[in-house]
Order: sequence, then C-alpha cells, then structure tokens
Amino acid sequence: MSERRSVLKHALMVLVGQLAVISFGVTDTIVAGRYDPHALAALSISSAIYISVYVALMGVLQALLPMLAELHGAKSHRKVGELFHQGIYLLGFLSLIGIAVLLSPGLILHWTKVPENLHGIIFDYLFLLAVALPPALFFRMFSSLSQSLGKPKTVAFIQVAGLAVKIPLSILLTFGFDVLEPRGLQGCALATVMVNFGMMFISLWLLKNSAIFQPYGIWKKLYPPNLKEIGHITRLGIPNGLSVTVEVTSFTMMALFISRQGMVASASHQIVANMAAVLYMVPLALSIASSARISYWLGADQVPKARRALRTGFSLVLLMCLSLSLLLWTQRTALASIYTQSPEV
Repeated sequence: MSERRSVLKHALMVLVGQLAVISFGVTDTIVAGRYDPHALAALSISSAIYISVYVALMGVLQALLPMLAELHGAKSHRKVGELFHQGIYLLGFLSLIGIAVLLSPGLILHWTKVPENLHGIIFDYLFLLAVALPPALFFRMFSSLSQSLGKPKTVAFIQVAGLAVKIPLSILLTFGFDVLEPRGLQGCALATVMVNFGMMFISLWLLKNSAIFQPYGIWKKLYPPNLKEIGHITRLGIPNGLSVTVEVTSFTMMALFISRQGMVASASHQIVANMAAVLYMVPLALSIASSARISYWLGADQVPKARRALRTGFSLVLLMCLSLSLLLWTQRTALASIYTQSPEV
C-alpha cells in the first residue's frame, strides 16, 4: 500500500470520527437556535470558554500519540501500556485544572462585559460541561492510543454512535415535547454529559476485552506514577497545547467581546465559529494520520519512509485546505441558512 493511500485511509477514519464529535456542537447550535436566540447567544459564549479549556488540555494529551506510535513501531508493547497509564495520571491532574476554570467563569464574563441576563444560563451550561470534561479527555486518550496503533475505525464507530444518540437526546431534553420538562440549553449540555460518559465506558470495556489491546497489558498491571515519564509527556504536550490554544482561542474567545454587540452578533459568530471548527477537522485528521505514520516509521528505524510520510501529509493538507476554502466562499449563504431561519443572523 502506498504511503499516500495509507495516510488517506487513516485520515478518513479519523475525519469521520472528528466530524461526529464536532457535530455535537453543530447539534447544540442548531437546537439552541431553534429553541431561542438568547439560548444561542449564551451557547456562543459558553462554547468559547469550554472549547478553549478542552482544546488546551487535549493538546497536552495529544503528545501521547507520536510517543505511543513510536513505541508501537519499535514493538515495545509493554512500554505502550506503561506510557498509557502515565497519561491517565496526567489526565487526572489536567481535569482538575479544567474543572476549576469551567466552574469559575465569573471573572472572564465581567472582564469582557458579557450581558448579565446571560450569566445564569452560562453558569448552568458550564457546570454540566465541567462534569463532561474528564470522560471527554479520557476518550481523547483512547483515541490517541487507537490511532497510534493504526486502528482508527473503532474510535470512529464509537464517535458516530455517540452522535446518533446525542442528536435525539439533545432535542428531547431541550424541548421536552410533553414527555419531559423542557430544559433549554441545559438539555444540550446534559445530553453531552450522558454521551461522553457512555463513550468512556465503552472505551474502558474495549481496553479490557478487545484483542487489539491485549498485547499491551493495559488492564493486567497497574503501573505506579512515574514522574519522569509524566514530565516527558508534559514537556512535549505543553508547547502543543499552547499552539493549538492560540489557534482556537484567537477565534472562539472573540465571542466574549462580540457579545457586547448584542444577541444577533453573538448568534452569528456562533454559526461562523461552528463552521470553522468543522472545516478545521480536515487538516487535523490528515495531521493526526501523518503523525502516527511518521512516528511509527521512526520507531521502526525507517527514516526514509518517515520522510516520505511527512511530505505526503503536507501535500494532502495543502490540497484539501485550498478545496475547502473555495467551497466555503461559493456556498457561504447556503451554509448559514442551515443553522438559522433569522434573516438578521
């Protein structure tokens, strides 16, 4: 199989899963927009805060992917399991930081002068997302492990299944339909909590029972914390986390300032931010697939093949980004109309 075909095949599975996850936000945006424009404006601000926190922490944990892939290439199965355990310890620490930030957004809201009538909705939404953060980060670790082993299909299947549950659950919990009490924006957040925990439990079951993960002994032995390994992950992960955070928050955090301009501006920005996130998944998927292939060949001491994978990844990212830019420019009106019926928005 050619390197280009390998990267594309891997990236396609990653993209399917990533689009399913980003569709969680698309679902909430559409449901909130249909429920109440004020709910959509509150979602815009809440999502900006949550995404900034989640992406920063995810970026740190993402350092595990090339490290695991390199160990896989070197056939160091036991070390794969040990490194995964060290990642779990780091995940616990990062989750505490993320939860603390999500539960105390008051300073950010006051500093950016977010309208006070939205504060209550934002606090309630972020409280539920704080509960959803640890399982979301754990599933991201499971994704990194699976992708480093060249097995992205399992992850994509779980993510698509999660979306299939998330869509009707968000609609039901938001509107009620005389079956449940309508919860508005909280319904979207509650659906996210339930789906994230479901995905985490499925991944835990697979780590214990799937033949894919048996050689790595993840459940056979509890490795104690190794500060040297955790420090190594952190040193690689922090620059990555900061880089991704700057890229994302330079766009999403503008929602806090745009909120000063009123409901229409906030709702409009949420739609644009959501579409930007969807488009971003394409180069991200190609990058993840390329990173896994490059690290695998480095672990196998095949440097020429690693270079070939690197060149292939760059060329594919450039081609796809140019194509998506053209699509967005020509279809911008049709894309906006999917999200809202409001002419102003």
